[in-house]
Amino acid sequence: MTRNRIIGTAAAIIAAAGTALCVGHPHPTHNLIASVANAAEMPAPLYYQDPDGKPFYSPTPKKTEDGRDYVAVPAATDAPDQPPAMNAANPKGEHKVKYYRNPMGLPDTSPTPKKDSMGMDYIPVYEGDDTDDGSVKLSPGKIQRTGVKSEPAELRRILALVRAPGTIQLDERRVSVVAMRTESFVQKVADVTTGSRVTKGQQLMEIYSSAISSAAAEYLATITSKTTASIEPYGRGSRQRLVNLDVPEPVIAEMEKSHTAPVTIQWSSPRDGIVLQRNAIEGMRAQPGDVLFRIADIALVWATVDVAERDLGSIAVGQPAKLRARSYPDREFEGRISVIYPQVNRETRTARVRIELANPDSALLPDMYVDARIDTGDPASVVAVTESAVLDTGSRQAVLVDKGQGRFEPREVKLGRRGGGYVEIRDGLAEGEAVVTSANFLIDAESNLKAALKSFAEPAATQDGDKAMGAKP
Repeated sequence: MTRNRIIGTAAAIIAAAGTALCVGHPHPTHNLIASVANAAEMPAPLYYQDPDGKPFYSPTPKKTEDGRDYVAVPAATDAPDQPPAMNAANPKGEHKVKYYRNPMGLPDTSPTPKKDSMGMDYIPVYEGDDTDDGSVKLSPGKIQRTGVKSEPAELRRILALVRAPGTIQLDERRVSVVAMRTESFVQKVADVTTGSRVTKGQQLMEIYSSAISSAAAEYLATITSKTTASIEPYGRGSRQRLVNLDVPEPVIAEMEKSHTAPVTIQWSSPRDGIVLQRNAIEGMRAQPGDVLFRIADIALVWATVDVAERDLGSIAVGQPAKLRARSYPDREFEGRISVIYPQVNRETRTARVRIELANPDSALLPDMYVDARIDTGDPASVVAVTESAVLDTGSRQAVLVDKGQGRFEPREVKLGRRGGGYVEIRDGLAEGEAVVTSANFLIDAESNLKAALKSFAEPAATQDGDKAMGAKP
């Protein structure tokens, strides 16, 4: 069809060139080639319209009653996919103009064709285009220029993340202190300093205590005496005294094996960990209760984060959390919420949440800053659209449903959770329905303008009818 039209147009141009040659126009061959090239570059028309702009259309070339050709409407213009007169509702081409609206978008309509103050023709509004469902129809050219894009509503899992800053803290259950329970003297201190890593049973220092030496001698006398050695209950009290003085178990076992009371006691570490504090000095006297060493196991640590008050309802004990330390931006640590502290900070309106996480390589250190991400989303999939598809006025939320053929229908919806760039649609939209995700504000403005023009057009039409009925000669 398009090729035949181009050939027909070229033939007409050649005939015109021949006529021009007869009347003496210069260079007829050059003009002929240029005209044929221009005809070949012209896009195929969508339809043909009356040359006077009247609402008469034809799918094929046509002439008016006075012999003038209909004007071709190419696809690149701002015309609809097909003229309203040739749609399914009007197969015979019958098409009625309902009213004419202001070309500048002003709320001014007219029942008859007219021009505005600048000489621009009013735009006709046809019955097939003016619907009562609030929808708006755009031409392919306008859709392309404004960048309108549509995506279907799909079932997806809403990823709702709660982000909170925090710091690494020691597990209070994994901190031990080395303190004497009787007056003692530090004879020697091992090569252990603050920050050193120690293991359970590693020697820390040698101490001398008269109370411990006395209890050791009493215990050895009990277990080595021929009179009391064979009697089972004897000796238990003396051994318990050594235990009460916190003498390490390996030391007591060595005494029972060698039957010798040591002058100094080898004091060892009660757990694996890092030495946080060392107060022991060779030759010092330690009073009962004095802390000589403070050791913490950091294989398991706490992350104390501050969660905003508005997010407290969506988190619970046992939820997984992922953390990133600012010292290791490319590494992620995983843990679980263990405690939600029952108090909200009055100044910051946040609550403290404790997250337990493993730290096998001791990468996380006390007071280190971390950023926590807590996934509070429901594992079930829900109907969701992108956040850009929602027109939210605060009291009303709506989306623009793409009905096809350039027609868009505004529809009010009820929203649910948000997360990951998507928002849940609880009511008003079904799975698979296409919604506008880009340039939806422009379409919404077009729809609002159309509703305003319609409200102005109906009273005007009523007034014109009243005048016609009340007119008398």
